[in-house]
Amino acid sequence: MALAKKPFLTPVNARRLANFRANKRGYWAFWIFAVLFFLSLFAEFIANDRPIVISYKGEILMPIFADYQEDKFGGFLAETDYRTDYIRDEIEANGWMIWPPIRYSYSTANSNIPTSAPTPPFWLMDQKDRCSAYPLKDADPGCTLGNMNWLGTDDQARDVFARVIYGFRISVLFGLALTFASAIVGVSAGAVQGYFGGFIDLIMQRFIEIWTAMPVLYILLIIAAILPPGFFILLGILLLFSWTSFVGVVRAEFLRARNFEYVRAARALGIGNVTIMWRHLLPNAMVATLTLLPFILSGSISTLTSLDFLGFGLPPGSPSLGELVGQAKNNLQAPWLGFTAFFTLAFMLSLLIFMGEAVRDAFDPRKTFG
Repeated sequence: MALAKKPFLTPVNARRLANFRANKRGYWAFWIFAVLFFLSLFAEFIANDRPIVISYKGEILMPIFADYQEDKFGGFLAETDYRTDYIRDEIEANGWMIWPPIRYSYSTANSNIPTSAPTPPFWLMDQKDRCSAYPLKDADPGCTLGNMNWLGTDDQARDVFARVIYGFRISVLFGLALTFASAIVGVSAGAVQGYFGGFIDLIMQRFIEIWTAMPVLYILLIIAAILPPGFFILLGILLLFSWTSFVGVVRAEFLRARNFEYVRAARALGIGNVTIMWRHLLPNAMVATLTLLPFILSGSISTLTSLDFLGFGLPPGSPSLGELVGQAKNNLQAPWLGFTAFFTLAFMLSLLIFMGEAVRDAFDPRKTFG
């Protein structure tokens, strides 16, 4: 007799998924955020000062993955600048090349801007300035969209749109890394407190109360000023204080469930404490933890943006939304910088909050999909 197949989703998970879909705002926010994040992972294929692929004298080259010296194209420099007229003409005379939609990377400066940086978006320029800012060869006067600064340039003549794409990616990756690292530490600490209770819970709870009462922002600024800037160093600094957000809900769940009959029966059967915590108690505690994840993620991105704005975040030159906010503050005559920073952060954080509300509804046992 053939064995019956288990359903892909249990009735509880099916109800949760239905509740999540029923929250239309959060459901569509999830898909919009997922698509934007997926596209940002391929930022080098969207905004880059190198072609994606080149066919030169019968040879296929991938400048986006490899560095080629300029002597390969008849030049003499150690690094090829594919935006120069000589290199572009040489390649097109002996083959072809495919460019990304935006021909600027996050660090590429446009040396042909008609005025001092920052410059406005191309669609705010008149035709004369627009074509003088993006010159190409005579056959193409320079008004192609890929060669223009769609959102203008910053005070170092770097393309704002390219920096927003790369900044979005690094902000989300940093937020995800910090959120999951904080969840691991915080859930572990809360599980130990709630399961063992007594003296262990008392000592750890007093430590957490003292730790959370410290002036977090000042300590972060001091540590960030002492240590060299870097992605993982900044991640470790923020992890010191972000893990406490998960402790309370996990501790409460373990305290509530540690004396349930199935837990006592497991102890009577000789099952170890670690197995009981991992297999029997943790799944229930993860319900409350999962509802916190989108909100913690948005908070992590906001913290990174704040530190970058104050100059204590990522290394100088990194694509950063906080650095864009700082440029907007220092260049009030360039309102497009402020509008870009505001709408980018507001849109990103709104999507995360909507997702968090949908996840909270999904795991709420009082709500059913009707």
